[in-house]
Amino acid sequence: METVKGFKDVTGQEAEKKAIIIEVIRQTFERYGFQPTETPIIEYEKFVKGENQNDEAVRDIFKLKDRGNRKLALRFEFTFQLKRLAKNQKLPYKRYQIGNNFRDEPIRPGRTRQFIQCDADVVGSSIKNEAENIAIINEILTKLKIDSIIYINNRKLMNEIIEEENIRGKEEIIREIDKLDKLSKTEVRNNLKKYDAESLVDKFTKPEKYYEKYESYKEIKELKKYCKLFGTKTEFRPFLARGFSYYNGTVIEVWSKKLPVSILGGGSFLINNNQSTGISFGIEPLMLLTNLEIQLEKYLVVSLNEDKKAIQLAQKLRQQGKNTSIFFGKPNKAFDYAKAYNIKKIIFVGKNEVEKKKFMIKDLQTGKEKILTVTRKKN
Repeated sequence: METVKGFKDVTGQEAEKKAIIIEVIRQTFERYGFQPTETPIIEYEKFVKGENQNDEAVRDIFKLKDRGNRKLALRFEFTFQLKRLAKNQKLPYKRYQIGNNFRDEPIRPGRTRQFIQCDADVVGSSIKNEAENIAIINEILTKLKIDSIIYINNRKLMNEIIEEENIRGKEEIIREIDKLDKLSKTEVRNNLKKYDAESLVDKFTKPEKYYEKYESYKEIKELKKYCKLFGTKTEFRPFLARGFSYYNGTVIEVWSKKLPVSILGGGSFLINNNQSTGISFGIEPLMLLTNLEIQLEKYLVVSLNEDKKAIQLAQKLRQQGKNTSIFFGKPNKAFDYAKAYNIKKIIFVGKNEVEKKKFMIKDLQTGKEKILTVTRKKN
């Protein structure tokens, strides 16, 4: 039976790779003082849509009903649920969440309709927290050996430029300007004609020094200063807005030349009238881009009619933190099994090995063998 379009089974080495990437992210979040949280996958449709029903991601939600005919929806991100989680929390409240989200959107490389998102948010934040979040992005991508560029901008600066021109339809205009990384200047100008805002294309494609005259640029300058203290490089992109209309300050987006979609993003927003900031990693792009050598050391203990000793040996290896499977069967089938599940080290437990209390570890990748000596526990 085929899976639904945009959904997939994940098994074997792909699943192992995904688990390791998630663990790298989880450990990094916790090292920076973020606490784990869990939230429901299904919420009331009204709560999911919130006050930003025109956002592209909100329009792509999966809708459903329960037996009581209540209008529900699948979670499409984690940020809106922060409104509930952050109530009565001591600020700054730092939380992270890793889990599945769902969007009924077009499928592209690095984009599926069910995807694992890894978010870190600070409720009650400052520009210093934003810089720390960017440092987290840099640390994780470095660990995963992903070459990328971290772009930053500020919604206040975009608003200031548009208001200076006395042009209406600010949110719609920002959505069009945000496409300057995907469309040509001519195409964006044509899209802006209905707002009489064609001149903004030139305004948003100037060298960085041009923007120093705007009051809002001071926040970008301060953010860059703190990013430097964290040892993180960023690149200013004046037309960067990202899709969510709730962003009210810094916006962050990370791109790699190897993918036609952004790797991850983030930004600043209000949660329960508290200035907040967050970053969000999608696992799918990281799976495609990571150059990390992901090879788990796995052992296969093969019992040659010595089940008791094979189980004892497997348990000892597990106690030492080694991933170990037991195979009860013929040696030739054991090799096939090891190959099928990418197990590189195999140990046979037969009568001769038990009597000598010495077991041979064969490395199936190199062909080398070494003796594993098991000492008997003292009573």
